[in-house]
Amino acid sequence: MDKLKICVAGATGWAGSALSRGIFDATDMELAAAVSRKNAGKTLDEVIGIEGLTTPIFGTVEAALETNPDVFVEYTKPDVAKSHVLSALKGGAQVVIGTSGLSSEDYEEINSPANAVKRGVLAVGNFALSVVLLQKFAEMAAKDIPDWEIIDYAHSAKQDAPSGTARELANRLSRIREAKLEVPLDKMTA
Repeated sequence: MDKLKICVAGATGWAGSALSRGIFDATDMELAAAVSRKNAGKTLDEVIGIEGLTTPIFGTVEAALETNPDVFVEYTKPDVAKSHVLSALKGGAQVVIGTSGLSSEDYEEINSPANAVKRGVLAVGNFALSVVLLQKFAEMAAKDIPDWEIIDYAHSAKQDAPSGTARELANRLSRIREAKLEVPLDKMTA
């Protein structure tokens, strides 16, 4: 059986490097290419320190797609994720989106090209099982609880605030019911 060829955009980042390690350790997958603008021209071994991980790092998605991956994993930032995904679809890859923070409109723009090239897009803006469960349980609760609030907290170096995961949860909950605001914001005191 042939190994599934994977390309990871954001392969040298915090989450992307862990994903790259997992793919490297898998017996049925091959990490064919990585995308990182600041580490272009190096190998993943040089950047994330795993002996034998000679996967080349490219500066652009288009260059990485020349390795003909079966699956393109997007794990960068919301401001570039959509263009990466559209390039990957155009290049013929199936897509997994691990980047959080894409809007419903972004996904609508991705849907049409995905259907046109008959490629799947799996959007999992947060790979943590606990978060996936939290979101599902929150959706279930929102059907019966009229008042809800999202409190988002992360480490001080987190760049997107509120996080993409919190924005996604708010979007999902708003489709079930709008939160009621019992006390107007201008009447609240700290």
